[in-house]
Amino acid sequence: MGMEILCCDLEGVFVPEIWINVAEATGIDDLRLTTRDVPDYDELMAYRLRILDEHGLGIAEISQVISTLRPLDGAVEFLRWAQDHFQVVILSDTFYDFAAPLMAQLGQPMLLCHNLVINDAGRITGYRLRLDDQKRRGVEAFRSLNFSVFAVGDSYNDTAMLVAADQGFLFNPPAKVAEQFPQLPTVTSYDDLREHLTAASSRVLV
Repeated sequence: MGMEILCCDLEGVFVPEIWINVAEATGIDDLRLTTRDVPDYDELMAYRLRILDEHGLGIAEISQVISTLRPLDGAVEFLRWAQDHFQVVILSDTFYDFAAPLMAQLGQPMLLCHNLVINDAGRITGYRLRLDDQKRRGVEAFRSLNFSVFAVGDSYNDTAMLVAADQGFLFNPPAKVAEQFPQLPTVTSYDDLREHLTAASSRVLV
C-alpha cells in the first residue's frame, strides 16, 4: 500500500460542482461555467469574481449553498475502498473556505487546494493559489519520492495531473475533454474506476 498514491479531483468526482449549484440557487446562469468549460483557471476565476461582485454575493451566500450539498452516490463507499488500498490525496482547485463541510462528509481525506481572499464584509475579493499548476506538480513530487501515482479527474484542469501520473483516468468527463485526451481511459462509474485501479495496481486488490 505504501508505494502507491491515488490523487483525485474533488468536484465532479466525489461531490457536485459547487459553482453550478450556486448558479441554480441564485438564478445567475453566468456562474454555471466550470473547468469543464473553460481551460484557463485564472480566466474562469476572474470571471466568477466579477459576477459575484456585480450581484453583491459573498462567502455567506455560497456557504449556504454548500451546506445543502451531499457527496455523489457511491462516493463515500468508493473512498473507503480506496483508502484501504492506497494513500489517497484530494488535489483540487477549490478553496479551503468552501470545502470543509464536504470533506467532513467524505471522512476527511487529505485535501490540497487553495484559499480565498475575503474582506471584513464577507465579500470575496481574490484568491491565493497554494501553488501554480499544483495538481501536476503534486503528482510529479510524489513520483520523485518513488511513489507510483494513479490520478482521477473530470475536467480540463485535471488533464496535466492525469498525464503526469503513472496512470490517469477521466471520470465522466465532457465529450470534448475525452476527445482531446484519447490517451486517458474514461471511466463512467465508481465500479468501473475500481476495476481500472485494480488492473493498474502492482498488487492484488480485493
